[in-house]
Amino acid sequence: MTIAPDHADRDALRYQSLRDIVERMQESVPGKLEITKEGIVHDMMSPGGPHELTAARISRRLERVMPDDLLAHTGTPDVEDPNTGVLRHPDVIVIAESDMDVEGALDPRTLLAAIEVVSRSNPDNDWVGKTRDYPQLGVPVYVIFDPRTGEGAVLSDIHSTPHGPRYATRKDFVYGEDVTIGEWTISTEDLPRYR
Repeated sequence: MTIAPDHADRDALRYQSLRDIVERMQESVPGKLEITKEGIVHDMMSPGGPHELTAARISRRLERVMPDDLLAHTGTPDVEDPNTGVLRHPDVIVIAESDMDVEGALDPRTLLAAIEVVSRSNPDNDWVGKTRDYPQLGVPVYVIFDPRTGEGAVLSDIHSTPHGPRYATRKDFVYGEDVTIGEWTISTEDLPRYR
């Protein structure tokens, strides 16, 4: 008699299989690969100038107003929770420097904020998928900057719903206004827009 694995074991096996695929493919495909409950998300285009410049300016502006032991980090590593089955790669993370001193992916529960610059090729990934995934990962503040429209949103206050954790508060902004991310307020002046 064969005993079928329980739901948690199946989910763990599925996630590990997806993780193995992402690791094998990442070097050979353009863009970025992430894992959600639905499967692998492929943002086909590598981020271009306005995307990267937006992330850099946000990072620099945050680091000017944050304490020295915090970073507004751009680049690798990923944030991952195998128990949730999610691997994401935020454009900017706000995190204590000491929490980055780990091998491999970061524990998303150590992030103070995740910041995304909406990509041209897959805007729903930032506006829909990550709005669902980041509260499940325990990221207390999620901020979206959208160079397509010159607008954005700050999402916070995770609460329980029948569909899992969600953000209860959303504060929209337009480029040119100040935006508060966690405890820190920065300008959105002169952030680039897509042409």
